[in-house]
Amino acid sequence: MITNTIEGWFARRGWTPFAFQRETWDAYQAGRSGLIHAATGTGKTYAAWLGPLSEWLAENPTFDADPATAPPLRVLWITPLRALAADSEDALRAPLNDLGLPWTLESRTGDTSAAVRNRQRKRLPSALITTPESLSLLLTRPDAVRLFADLRAVIVDEWHELAASKRGVQTELALARLRQWRPTLRIWGISATLGNLNTALASLLGNDISDGQLIRGLAPKAIRVESIIPETMERFPWAGHLGTKLLPQVIARVEAGNSALVFTNTRAQAEIWYQALIDARPDWIGSVALHHSALERKTRDWVEQGLRDGLLRCVVCTSSLDLGVDFTPVDSVIQVGSPKGVARLLQRAGRSGHQPGAESRILCVPTHAFELIEVAAARDAIAAGKVEARVPYDRPLDVLAQHAVTIALGGGFMSEELLSEVRTTYAYRDLLDAEWEWVLDFITRGGPALHNYPEYARVNIQEGRYVVTDSQIARRHRMSIGTIVSDTSLRVQYLKGGTLGHVEESFVSRLHAGDKFVFAGKILQFVRLRELTVWVRKATGKTGIVPRWGGSRMAFSSELSAAVRIRLEQARGGLFEGAEMEAVRPILMLQAKWSHIPALDELLIERVKTREGHHLFFYPFEGRSVHEGLAALFAYRLARLQPITFTLAVNDYGFELLSPEPAPLDIALSGDDSLFSTHHLLDDITASLNASEMAKRQFREIARISGLIFQGYPGHPKTAKQVQVSSGLLYDVFARYDPANLLVEQASREVLERQLERSRLALALERFTNGRVTQTQPPGVTPFAFPLWVERVRESVTSETLADRVQKMQLRLEKVADKK
Repeated sequence: MITNTIEGWFARRGWTPFAFQRETWDAYQAGRSGLIHAATGTGKTYAAWLGPLSEWLAENPTFDADPATAPPLRVLWITPLRALAADSEDALRAPLNDLGLPWTLESRTGDTSAAVRNRQRKRLPSALITTPESLSLLLTRPDAVRLFADLRAVIVDEWHELAASKRGVQTELALARLRQWRPTLRIWGISATLGNLNTALASLLGNDISDGQLIRGLAPKAIRVESIIPETMERFPWAGHLGTKLLPQVIARVEAGNSALVFTNTRAQAEIWYQALIDARPDWIGSVALHHSALERKTRDWVEQGLRDGLLRCVVCTSSLDLGVDFTPVDSVIQVGSPKGVARLLQRAGRSGHQPGAESRILCVPTHAFELIEVAAARDAIAAGKVEARVPYDRPLDVLAQHAVTIALGGGFMSEELLSEVRTTYAYRDLLDAEWEWVLDFITRGGPALHNYPEYARVNIQEGRYVVTDSQIARRHRMSIGTIVSDTSLRVQYLKGGTLGHVEESFVSRLHAGDKFVFAGKILQFVRLRELTVWVRKATGKTGIVPRWGGSRMAFSSELSAAVRIRLEQARGGLFEGAEMEAVRPILMLQAKWSHIPALDELLIERVKTREGHHLFFYPFEGRSVHEGLAALFAYRLARLQPITFTLAVNDYGFELLSPEPAPLDIALSGDDSLFSTHHLLDDITASLNASEMAKRQFREIARISGLIFQGYPGHPKTAKQVQVSSGLLYDVFARYDPANLLVEQASREVLERQLERSRLALALERFTNGRVTQTQPPGVTPFAFPLWVERVRESVTSETLADRVQKMQLRLEKVADKK
């Protein structure tokens, strides 16, 4: 039971513990581990934190408040972002201070000062907040067993963010090591907005979850999802056509309250909207701020503190404020563009009404007319409790190789003992003996292809024990620990002044001296690139190019795409329920008049002939990632029947195949080996997509994580091009001399399953096979097809601006529509 001291602390704050908090405290006292799943702002942190405190109070009823009597490390708090460490520390420190407990509480992340690190080398605090990477670094210490000798609990915050990533796998392996040392260790995860809770519990606790407890928090908070409806709706909309046209309505919503968050899906979009807001309301300068992960840490800290203190009217942000950065609940949450996923919408909506019992509201601002359908569909999915699952990685050998070197460095290991330990994790529960032997060979001699190169022999075997003996190898490994891999980023700094943040090398490579660009909400002029720093000065004017960061395009989740198809099925039957669907009724009515609206079990294919050639438009409504695979696959299979060249375009709703002559579609749809066949699917995808080249690029990440590539020392990192050349060379060596290399095989598997979503693609093909196919020949490019046409034109070189060319096409289509 929770101690009277903790009960009294709750009462003095005017709180009453929720049932799920008491359930967690009781389970902890009973020695159990588990996962707490509850909405943002409902008290999950104290549900996890007060169990260990209550246990210590019960053991020390007459404690001495002198900090010199602080217990050794008892609680390890793992956070997915070092940016969250300060907020977590504030929340955890409150009961320590109020109750006068002698516990010490510190953080250990990449931002921790050298002085604090030196102190922690001698003795860790009573509770340590850290990241997966910093925890792995602690495991490299020869005295790691001593450091964790008194550890009672590990709490993993925001487990839903880690679970489906390689950082999650890294966490699993570290937890397995701690369980090995401390068999009675209790592990608790904190999670929100997650669909596959049992899998999340298993990946957190390992294979044996018989003692694991899944605790559900308060009933889901009331979520109100609203939309801004444009006054006029173009019948031929396209992605981005609304842009900032709805800015006046957004300003009105911001003005109606004291504080607002404006979420965007990309950093580039955040820069654009921030600039638009201050251009429209210059009197808001100083009370409107920008927040995304490429900005300087000090800038982000200032913005977060401004939110806490209530000094900011509005913050334009990305997913950098999705997670548990703690601040006063805002009046309004505004989402620019489709959230692309149900969980993301819930997470962001929870930033308003960020307290138990309060309603959370989110206003969606469409950048594309069809995004109104997505908003209506997301509302349906929320009501039905359809939240995305997070699929964990299965046996990533690059992470395992890194971990094996970590353990070899932290005192060494015996093969069978570590194998047994690794197999207790969910990620490696099915690890084969042959795979383990391959990993051991890889870390001790570089594998068959690299055994003649001493630098790849990182681990030695001494009397059957695997250890690292070379100090240079040890140093390089410690500096390379982690699974976060991104393009080289370059610091942006004024010629005379401070640092603004970071942009990617690929963006800077296109700049010339004197070019203007928008970054950190400012118009900057590029002066020069020197020593990995982009030197800039302030520029005049209001326009400039906006940096594009990698990985910025998000695709439909499977839950949202299914909900969209249901909404289209309803529209097909004449049901346009809700303001969003009423707004798009004219567009869908024209779509139905010219072509068709597909049913749930139906695939629509449109054939259109224009001056450009013969267009085939397919509408699976499965999301961009799946459509990229389907477009290439269908083009490949059609070209096998008749030599033909296709130009491809994809979006979340469908894809286009454009060819100079008619494609043999009818032949491809008939016969046993049809266009939708799942036979030889892997071979066909590989051939159609040049998947080997994609795997080669993916191998860059795997090579870095596994230790094949060293990215350089601080202040002297290798450029992205250098790393790519090195990993590409290794890939070619393996392909020629070690074709059975398991890291090469892993690269192909990750491309197929993570980038192209092969499993989801196969399910889509089965849906087409078991359903109906409807072909139409509309008089022109339809409302469904128009965004795909724009997507393709966007990539072409033309003397006309995109907007001008699109407008001309719209006028031609409107004339046809009026005549019809």
